[in-house]
Amino acid sequence: MGKTVVPIQAHPATDPAAAHSAIPTVEVDTDLLKRLGKNGPRYTSYPTADRFSEEFGYRDYLHAVAGLLTRGGARPLSLYLHIPFCDTVCYYCACNKIVTKRRDKAATYLSYLKREIAMQAALFGGMNEVEQLHFGGGTPTYLSDAQMDDLMAHLRRSFRFAPDEQGEYSIEVDPRTVSPERVHTLRRQGFNRISLGVQDFDPEVQRAVNRVQPELETRAVIDAARAAGFRSVSIDLIYGLPKQTLETMRQTLDKVVAAGPDRIAVYHYAHMPHLFKPQRRIVEADMPSSDTKLQMLQLCIERLGAAGYVYIGMDHFARPDDDLAVAQRHGHLHRNFQGYSTHADTDLVACGVSAIGSVGATYSQNVKTLEEYYDLLDQNELPVARGIRLGMDDALRRSLIQKLMCQFEVSIPALEQAFPIVFKDYFAAELAQLRQLEADGLVTVGPEWLTVTMKGRLLIRNVCMVFDRYLAAARAAGPRHSQTV
Repeated sequence: MGKTVVPIQAHPATDPAAAHSAIPTVEVDTDLLKRLGKNGPRYTSYPTADRFSEEFGYRDYLHAVAGLLTRGGARPLSLYLHIPFCDTVCYYCACNKIVTKRRDKAATYLSYLKREIAMQAALFGGMNEVEQLHFGGGTPTYLSDAQMDDLMAHLRRSFRFAPDEQGEYSIEVDPRTVSPERVHTLRRQGFNRISLGVQDFDPEVQRAVNRVQPELETRAVIDAARAAGFRSVSIDLIYGLPKQTLETMRQTLDKVVAAGPDRIAVYHYAHMPHLFKPQRRIVEADMPSSDTKLQMLQLCIERLGAAGYVYIGMDHFARPDDDLAVAQRHGHLHRNFQGYSTHADTDLVACGVSAIGSVGATYSQNVKTLEEYYDLLDQNELPVARGIRLGMDDALRRSLIQKLMCQFEVSIPALEQAFPIVFKDYFAAELAQLRQLEADGLVTVGPEWLTVTMKGRLLIRNVCMVFDRYLAAARAAGPRHSQTV
């Protein structure tokens, strides 16, 4: 194995001509990845969701929204809607979902979801322009055309939406649940970005995870999305699944590249059967070895880089002209619970069971069961189960970790200007830890910049973990995070 050099996009903050200069390289040092790989957060938030407390509830959320009104200068909103239902269970899945064939459950759920949407809209009256909408699950396309029509109409009555060319309105789709005609209907309903769960095209791998999905079926959905005028088509893959080999991964990547999506997410399968019951159906003997998984990661980076995709960070790749790549070049990339995002300056309003929102200096998460969800809404209360209010230290570390995750560097003077700190004093202990990462070639630490090297980008979670003051307590509670690589 050893070291491989793969082309990716330069970062313009340190190179203003990066978009037009020779493309630098990212190093895939598998020996280093093997040595430093460990369990750690994905940092879709900081503090991470396992730090949320039940001491934060509905009234704390109301207080956070009231704070926005008091401060004025309303920011645009991002909406997340969680549709938890699936027809069948995929064995690898770690999402909050309800597997059922009973369509009446969705009808009941939608009546309560619309009630929650109306309550949230009333709270945000006067500052309710939406620039970003994301439907996740579960399987959002579990809903029928008529149910989706009704839900979208309700959303538009409740909130003001930015024009189609300005807003980013996305939906996660299981290709097994939609026809080309349904894809055109989704576009008419207002969605302009579509994300397809593929995971792997190999039939044997698909059977091993109980997700049989013919390639032609997926290609038909992609072609329909192009014909319908979707602005972006994204594909999700997973490496480290049972029955996967380097050869099956290579064949899947070839098929994905041939399909030409705008964005590709390549997730590392986190096998945690002690936390996620469906994963207990996966045969341990079918799992690829740690060495094979690292070779798969290397293969993904090599193949997608050769096909012209920009490595955005973590597990995301995009075409150079895609909004994600453009946002990163301009320093506007953001990271939230849906992954990387182009809309940084928004409050995230989340509706549905288990949905997580971010309003002002708070995070909040809804209850996780339908019974609790319905009961609280019947009491005319938003179904907030837990959350956290950020102190100054949390906000500082969140800002720093966001910069590292999205731009791979932090301006120390800019951070000192935004927060009342002297960086070298406030983070003295962290700087001592960074010296080891610097010795390994993952970061460079100077008087003005903390920069993640091309070798360090694949281990960005390790770098961010240095600044996570909650991590020791989280480790004491047992493993709840996936491997960093």
